[in-house]
Parts: sequence; structure tokens; C-alpha cells
Amino acid sequence: MIIQYEKLTDFQWEVIEDLFEEQRRCKLNLRNVLDAILWLLRTGSQWRNLESKYPPWSAVYYHFRKWKNDGRFEKLNIRLNEMERYSEDREETASAVCIDSQSIKISSFISLDTGVDGGKKIKGRKRHVVTDTMGLVQGVIVSAVNVYDGNEGIKVFGKIKTVLQSVKKVFADVSYKGNFEQFIKNLIEAEVDISSRPPGEKGFVPIKIRWVVERTFGWFNFFRRLSKDYEKTVESSASWILLANCQIILSRMR
Repeated sequence: MIIQYEKLTDFQWEVIEDLFEEQRRCKLNLRNVLDAILWLLRTGSQWRNLESKYPPWSAVYYHFRKWKNDGRFEKLNIRLNEMERYSEDREETASAVCIDSQSIKISSFISLDTGVDGGKKIKGRKRHVVTDTMGLVQGVIVSAVNVYDGNEGIKVFGKIKTVLQSVKKVFADVSYKGNFEQFIKNLIEAEVDISSRPPGEKGFVPIKIRWVVERTFGWFNFFRRLSKDYEKTVESSASWILLANCQIILSRMR
């Protein structure tokens, strides 16, 4: 994992450039705009403290919001996931996926979609992440921390069902028992494999396939923007997670 941010190379930009076709009528260099967004993700800087070598922060923020709202980050994530899987001699779409959640603290000025997790003693939000067995993020939604994982699992799978048509097995823990299992069977006719930490075990215990999600959560630690939830909306929070996955894949293309 590369810790220091490095600007997009010519090759990296070439593989995604066609997703930013508005460049033809835009005065700003959109490659530089995307570079600025990825720099913010890595460093955790505030928008208004964006370095002067990048376009003005207001213009970068405008494009971030635009690409978030028009689904551009989802398209970018799908493209790069398929390329990464192909480079590893795998089918472009996954046949098995894992789902898990991560509770995360919020910044002091966040008020929307927040709650308290009494068990983990965290006031904040929860990231519901679906990965393939390589740990690549296939989909994510963010919610208040005190919601039921099974219900949010239904939401995230419903959101990304178009990329799940090849999935035959879903690995999850006991919090996804019940309605989630039935939903998956109806949605994609897949089997839900429920597993949990053995009784009496403490701390992190690698569990059949699902450990890859925990590794993905560990990858998030390399991005300061993800150290807490700093976003006013959960949609922005989810976009930064997709971008982290994209940046990880892009860094492997050098």
C-alpha cells in the first residue's frame, strides 16, 4: 500500500478518461480535479485548505458533488473492479461476496443520520460494505450506527443488484439472519453462509472468507478522510469509500 499520495499517471488516466467525457466542454482539466479529490481523500485536508497546485477548491467541490449525484463514482468503481479481477485471472464479476459493517465516530459538527451504538460505545455512523473475496468494495451505504445490520444489508444489495448477477454465495455474520437471507434468495437466488466467532474467543479472529472484509476496513486506515466520518451526508461518506477502493486499484496499475 502506497501511503504518500502520488498524482495519476498517464496510464491510470487513460483507463478511466472516457468516464469524464464532459472534458471536451469544460475549461478545467478534469484529471487535475480528480487528482485533487484523491489528494483530499488521502490527506484528510479540509476543502478550503486544498493546495494551490490544484484547481480552486470550490470548483473541485462542485465536480465532487456532480459526480456523486450522477453515479460517476459507482461507474468508476465498477470499471476498476472488473479490470483488477481480470488482471488476477478471475471473472469480471464476482461469484461470492462478503458483507459486514464498521462503526465509525463522527466529527463534532455532524447531525444527520447519527446514533449511538451501546455495545461498542460509539456515537456515530455505520459503514455497510460488500466486498468480493479479493476485498474489493462492490457496494456501500452509510447509516446511523444504531440501525439493524440486516435491514441495511437489504438496502445495499438492492442498490448494487446489477453487479451481483453472478453471485452464488454471500458470506455474513449472525446479524444478517432472517429477512436478509430471504431477500438474497429472492433477489439473486444466492445462498447466505452465516458464520461467527467461536464462543469464548476474544479479539480479532479470522473467520472463513469474511476476514477479507476486515482487511478492507484495515485498508481504510491509509486514508485520513476515512479516519472519522466528516461528511454532512451519508451519500458523501459512501462516495469517499468507493474512491478509496478506486485509488487502491489505481495504485496497482503503475
